Amino acid sequence: MTRVLAILLLGLCLATPARAQTTPSPETMHAAQDLAALVSKDTVQQMTSAIFGQMWSSMEAQLSSKVDAATLAELRSEVERVVVKFASDAMKDAPTIYARHFTAAEMGDVLAFYKTPTGAKALREMPKVAAESAALMAPRMGPFQQELGTAVQAIMKKHGYDK
Repeated sequence: MTRVLAILLLGLCLATPARAQTTPSPETMHAAQDLAALVSKDTVQQMTSAIFGQMWSSMEAQLSSKVDAATLAELRSEVERVVVKFASDAMKDAPTIYARHFTAAEMGDVLAFYKTPTGAKALREMPKVAAESAALMAPRMGPFQQELGTAVQAIMKKHGYDK
């Protein structure tokens, strides 16, 4: 119960408020598609590598003493396939998200920046920065969930919902 409440609360904290549904102009969507195409070239590959690397290390450590090499190899291949699909699918919504947050002119500015040497480096390095940040957060999630669960449980108990 505590973990469920903690996870729900975390989800609510991380959720973004709903925005009014407006249809972006064709110009805005075109700019968003251009931006997504430029960003997704290396981003999907880097996201995949980062996510897979983190996931596989943990899985391999848990499984290597329990399964044979052929099974481990097949598992690695399948996990990598699923991660690639996940990263590719995640990028499909990028144009809509960009169009919701940026104007066509702003996306043009971002595209121009990404075509500079610093912008090109940002495209290469930001997925690595995000992966490293996520890796630093991962060990903190257990204690965070515990603390959050304890806090939620205390309030629930205080209000008579401890049964």
